[in-house]
Amino acid sequence: MKAYCITLLANELSVNAYEALVKSSKDVGNKFEIEKFAACTPRFTKPHMEYLKLEWTYPWEGERTDLKSGLTLRGYPTAIRDRRVACFLSHYQLWEKALVEPILVLEHDALFIRKLEPEYILESDFNIIGINDPRGATRKSREYFTEVTNDMRPVRPVPRVDKFNVPQGLAGNSAYIIKPEGARLMIEAAKTYGAWPNDALMCYQLIDKLGVTNKFYTKVQGLRSTTTI
Repeated sequence: MKAYCITLLANELSVNAYEALVKSSKDVGNKFEIEKFAACTPRFTKPHMEYLKLEWTYPWEGERTDLKSGLTLRGYPTAIRDRRVACFLSHYQLWEKALVEPILVLEHDALFIRKLEPEYILESDFNIIGINDPRGATRKSREYFTEVTNDMRPVRPVPRVDKFNVPQGLAGNSAYIIKPEGARLMIEAAKTYGAWPNDALMCYQLIDKLGVTNKFYTKVQGLRSTTTI
């Protein structure tokens, strides 16, 4: 299985984080290589979105109900909006790669904390599988962590920790395995509902068989965000 890390090649913080990720992977005994994947940058978001015939439909601020999905969408602060679009496009490009074979998608802020065991994950019935420790990586991370770790299933559906009808999915998108069917569903969702933040679009309400492992293989480094600032 190929592994890719989304990296801002002109950003020293991002490149250093990628190198820390690679070191952590070797330290835990992973034998696979992690390819540095050039992140889309704000300069190219408009032509890329036009080429893909996609429109950004997620609110930048406030709250509204999406009529197509019925979900409540909540905007959050983004100083340079094209950075968030670029993040979505970087993941989208990797979903296109995953149409052919399963891949591991990593963001530069991921760190391995144990050796990955891809065999049972790939053999599971799930289309997309998160492998990241939720603590510090998502809203209601403590509830998310408790529900996952108390479940003995090696791979289980994503927790539903929010009582409101908001997109609920993985604990961020810093580390996940995506199979061809998952990639097809993600691309189809973007074309149907529009472009959203990738971790919002990747929710159980829109994507069938979205799962998480009950053992966590990565954690986030706790770096300054390159999308929301």
